[in-house]
Amino acid sequence: MELTPGERALLGGSGGEAARRALEYQIEVGKFWGAKRFVPVTNVHMMGDIEVMGDGGLEYLRGEAARGARCVVGTTTNARCMDFAHCERMGQDAGEAKKERELIATLRRMDVVTTDTCINYQTVYQPHLGEHVAWGDTGTVIYANSVFGARSNFEAGPAALAAALTGRTPEYGFHLDAHRTGGFTVELKATLDDLADWGAVGKLVGESHQNYYAVPVFHGYHRTPTADELKHLGAALASYGSMAMFHFVGVTPEAPSIEAAMGGVVPAEKIVVSDSDLELIYKNYKLGDRDARLVVFSGPQQSLFEMKHLASLFKDRKTSPGTTCIVTTNSAILQQSRDLGYAKTLEDAGVTILEGVCFYILQNLSPMRIANRWTNMVSNSAKIVNIIGAHRFNTILRRTADCVEVACSGVLK
Repeated sequence: MELTPGERALLGGSGGEAARRALEYQIEVGKFWGAKRFVPVTNVHMMGDIEVMGDGGLEYLRGEAARGARCVVGTTTNARCMDFAHCERMGQDAGEAKKERELIATLRRMDVVTTDTCINYQTVYQPHLGEHVAWGDTGTVIYANSVFGARSNFEAGPAALAAALTGRTPEYGFHLDAHRTGGFTVELKATLDDLADWGAVGKLVGESHQNYYAVPVFHGYHRTPTADELKHLGAALASYGSMAMFHFVGVTPEAPSIEAAMGGVVPAEKIVVSDSDLELIYKNYKLGDRDARLVVFSGPQQSLFEMKHLASLFKDRKTSPGTTCIVTTNSAILQQSRDLGYAKTLEDAGVTILEGVCFYILQNLSPMRIANRWTNMVSNSAKIVNIIGAHRFNTILRRTADCVEVACSGVLK
């Protein structure tokens, strides 16, 4: 790789031992991907919890902190695996909670801002068109590339931390113009009235390609989608298709037209999504034993407007005895939701709100499932319905109001 004088100095130890080691690691990553050079980054978002990083990750962080590791750009953390206010009641391991606290403290010593959110793009940092960042959660990356027109790859934990310590990342993948043009078009003829519908579109399109460099170009929808709708679309595309970018004609900054999004190439493949396509997706979920003991609104965390909408649906209602309903969000949105009364409405209805976590990476989730005799999981998030299968849930995607009805009636239809 071509190194600038500053990078050669960094490799020689000018920024300290931790930064030198980080750059050495990044050079190897760059060589693997065929990168010719580095690009400066302005922001980093990284995984930072014990469930994902494990004991080895914690030991690694201890070592780098002892070597004087300090972030040189703004760096935030993704959702963690436990809400300390609820972990004992939920049967999570006290020893792991202790490690989680140490991990958070260690990251803070490195000047990491522990936001514990997978929706940093809605609440913390919004990069601009062409800005290079190094983000680690797939849902954050596809949102940054697509909606903001920023540039990032899916950064693994060590790669994201290295970028935080050096302020740069290898120039490959979606940092390059060559990978950012559309590959096929998707005409949206479906009504898309609910967030789950947008996730269902992401499932349909993602499953049909499953290619990191496949970039769909959406067009034909009758209105401008909201930030939450694009969030659920992108999260599902990344989950089902490993996709890191999409274009939405007239909405996302690199797609003023189909021709511009496609880089002037006539699309060889055209997909059309109709209401009947989505209804078939909902119909194909198996209800198993019709267990209705778990309803989850998570993955991604809830925005303030999602919290508001849920509060309106749960107002003056109660969750069914024996049914657990869990909502996850970050600390900033939870505080705003408390100030505005949304959190109280949800909690009065019997909903459990977990702060700073994502349900699918909860520590001890499989034993938790067994202890609570959860077999089905119902959610309006297509992403979490897909990724939580490793914990042996039978998962069912439903529209938001239908999820609330399941939670309050205890009946799954």
